[in-house]
Amino acid sequence: MTPNPVTLEIVRNALYAIAEEMRIILMRSARAPLLKEAGDLSCALTDAEGRLLAEGKDIPMHLGVMAFTVQEFLKRIPLRTLRPGDVFFLNLPEVGGNHLPDVKAITPVFIGDTLVAFAINLAHWPDVGGALAGSYVTTAVESYQEGLRIPPTRVFTAGEVDRNVLELILSNVRGREEREGDIFAQYACNDVAVRRLGELFEEHGEATVLACFDRLMDESEQLMREGIRAIPDGIYEGEDYLDDDGITAAPIRVAVRTEIRGDEARFDFTGSSPQVAGPVNTTYFITCSSVYYCLKALVGESIPPNAGCYRPIAVLAPSGAVVNAEPLAAVVGGNHETSQRIVDAVFKALAPVLADRITAGGSNTSGLTLMSGRRPSGQVFVLYEVYAGGEGASQSRDGTNAVRVHMTNVMNTPVEAIEAAYPLRIEEYSLIPGSGGAGEHRGGLGLRRSYRILTDEVRLTTMIERRRIPPWGVFGGKPGRAFRIHVNPGGSDPTGVGKGTFRLRGGDLVVVESAGGGGHGDERARPRDLVDLDVAEGYVDPADLWR
Repeated sequence: MTPNPVTLEIVRNALYAIAEEMRIILMRSARAPLLKEAGDLSCALTDAEGRLLAEGKDIPMHLGVMAFTVQEFLKRIPLRTLRPGDVFFLNLPEVGGNHLPDVKAITPVFIGDTLVAFAINLAHWPDVGGALAGSYVTTAVESYQEGLRIPPTRVFTAGEVDRNVLELILSNVRGREEREGDIFAQYACNDVAVRRLGELFEEHGEATVLACFDRLMDESEQLMREGIRAIPDGIYEGEDYLDDDGITAAPIRVAVRTEIRGDEARFDFTGSSPQVAGPVNTTYFITCSSVYYCLKALVGESIPPNAGCYRPIAVLAPSGAVVNAEPLAAVVGGNHETSQRIVDAVFKALAPVLADRITAGGSNTSGLTLMSGRRPSGQVFVLYEVYAGGEGASQSRDGTNAVRVHMTNVMNTPVEAIEAAYPLRIEEYSLIPGSGGAGEHRGGLGLRRSYRILTDEVRLTTMIERRRIPPWGVFGGKPGRAFRIHVNPGGSDPTGVGKGTFRLRGGDLVVVESAGGGGHGDERARPRDLVDLDVAEGYVDPADLWR
């Protein structure tokens, strides 16, 4: 049947409203500050075949991955075994995943005896076991070192938690009380989605809603094809590099060959580096997610995101490459670092034909720091922090200061929340003058955040990029300032770090300085009044001005 346009719009908006409500429920119910404050989570709905229907306004790397997760889940869990009220948890990278800390919860949705949809959410657990607190092991060479590997596991049956299974999980992660709260928050999130979908089906009827599902995907496919046709036919190549893999110092190449033919696009990553020893490999699902993001951002900003968007897009990534690692490879950093290099490579490839839409390189790194230790009570704490930075400039404007760029969309964790929950004091939180790259339009500024250690001992783990290879400028623009982390800068231990684990003592100061964005165009073309304003507002150092 063909749904009428009014009903189709009602169903479309209802699906997105459900996904947004899921997100609110998960944030308000979670225990970990990383979830309830920073919002390192995502929510989505799929149809009964696992095809993405709707998603919240969440994190691109998560949402692209979840376009695959339920489909991969269904290859392992027979449909006949699913029952109302079941909730499965999983984190295996090979099951439509990305890295172990991102734990997915999947709930089947039934109308009567008919399976009609799935609710799925992803929450980044601040700890999922492994060799170090926080589950980031910069020297890891295999997945087993990175944490507890959870295959699709039924944790709730008919709405009741299986205490034996729950205990197995909680006994293998740190911060068990916090993790238990987060697990129940993920359950509540999906439970709301099940009830709201039930109301939608009751109001409009099963046949009508299912017909809307198909029509919504067909419409998004058509719109994406129209967007791709706006790119001139041709072959376009781009590349970017990771600083290193945390074990060796060699840069790691991410290369793409983009072929546009009519209303279809093909992205070939055959020229990328082979899989590396350290934990910056990533999965095929993340590579696809990054490509999908690029086309959505460049030619399909207003297209409703669902599985239909991705039908005209082909992604080739050879098995055993850094962009399609084998199942047991170490991948914890590749999720949010290699994904960003994929985006940069695609943007560089398409810059010659989409000059009015391309931005220069930004602070495209999570800039992750983990600080872990014990409170005076003996309880383990883990602070997981990621950082905004400078956005790259575009043809029409300066880059935005201190903002998440491209694949990330995590919010700021307030100073007050950190100081209330952890034995740390934030001594500075500010923009960094002069960190944006020069150009006719300058890059956005990075930020500085300084932490004073207020307990006897803390372990610091870092997983950052853009430390050696700064954000790139475009069309003559200059690169932004590189990412920096220092321990006791200017004192007895001015340690510059990129990927590593370090022991800190009480009183030590950790200073994180995120990267600035790259500039766009020749700096000599920047109007004089804007240059004067840059100097007056501290965006640039007068000593750095072009003469």
